[in-house]
Amino acid sequence: MTDPQSRAARDERVQAFLRRTGWEKATRAPLAGDASFRRYERLESKGTRAVLMDAPPPHEDVRAFLGVARHLVALGFSAPIVYADDAEAGLVLIEDLGDDTFSRVLTGPGGRAAETSLYALAVDLLVDLHRRPAHLSIPAGLANYDSDALLEEAMLLINWYLPAVRRTPAGAGLTRAYERVWRKAFASVLDGPRTLVLRDFHVDNLIRIRDRPGIAACGLVDFQDALAGHPAYDLMSLLEDARRDIDPDLIAAMRERYARAFPDSDRAAFDAAYAVLGAGRHAKVIGIFTRLCHRDAKPNYLAHIPRVWRLLERSLAHPALTAVKDWIDRHVPSQQRKIPPCRAAAK
Repeated sequence: MTDPQSRAARDERVQAFLRRTGWEKATRAPLAGDASFRRYERLESKGTRAVLMDAPPPHEDVRAFLGVARHLVALGFSAPIVYADDAEAGLVLIEDLGDDTFSRVLTGPGGRAAETSLYALAVDLLVDLHRRPAHLSIPAGLANYDSDALLEEAMLLINWYLPAVRRTPAGAGLTRAYERVWRKAFASVLDGPRTLVLRDFHVDNLIRIRDRPGIAACGLVDFQDALAGHPAYDLMSLLEDARRDIDPDLIAAMRERYARAFPDSDRAAFDAAYAVLGAGRHAKVIGIFTRLCHRDAKPNYLAHIPRVWRLLERSLAHPALTAVKDWIDRHVPSQQRKIPPCRAAAK
């Protein structure tokens, strides 16, 4: 929204929303943004704080956020309480959970000492969520994380990254073969258990809340894209982070912590789902980080692509992904697994 008139009209709509909710005289300070079109501001008035989410349509739709936030709060999790909303305008006033994202704590004083306890807290939250029956953990009407949704994400690698490194789009035959190997891999996990999948469950979106006990100390944000799917997804999202390296021993310990909570589950099937869903996510992220530069002029995410390739290669080692690995080895050889050139970055 770079047009001055559009920006002025948006600002007036925001101000009208604040007047209606009694926050028009609050001090406003911007909070860190993300890779979306959403903007956040911290509001403070008479010693009380809240957060304004400004998610302008048609790029954003806050209704999904509202539904999942209220569902999580009803389950007893520390998602932000919704104080007020204008869903049509894409404006939401929510509880301020503070500044202590796990990522900020981990990079601050004492962060290394806190790492194990923070990851254990996040894993314990997932255990609590995944122990609940699907009809209780999944909001009514929530869409499934099915093969079409998974494939659409994996296609981002071939639609954005591959043309960037090869300087030519993938042909129809190549694309169809790519689709086939992924559909076969995804089919192996779709019959597994189902739960609420938050999808972006990682340290940037978790907040330490010091004055709450147990898993309530783990605040949740950025869950508006939640779907109903396999429980392995969020554990993988936490432990195979696109933006930070995690010690392999810590990963192993956290996976074992989770597995011990479900002693009767099929460990081999879970591990296969973890690998398949991880590979799909990493392919998606490589494509998204490339798209953020080429389409949205946000080149900073490109620096993470080598890490995400390492994660993808690790996932592809699982036998459930042999066909996908063969396709990628043939059509994206190791010398092409790099930070792609980016026109926007050079401007």
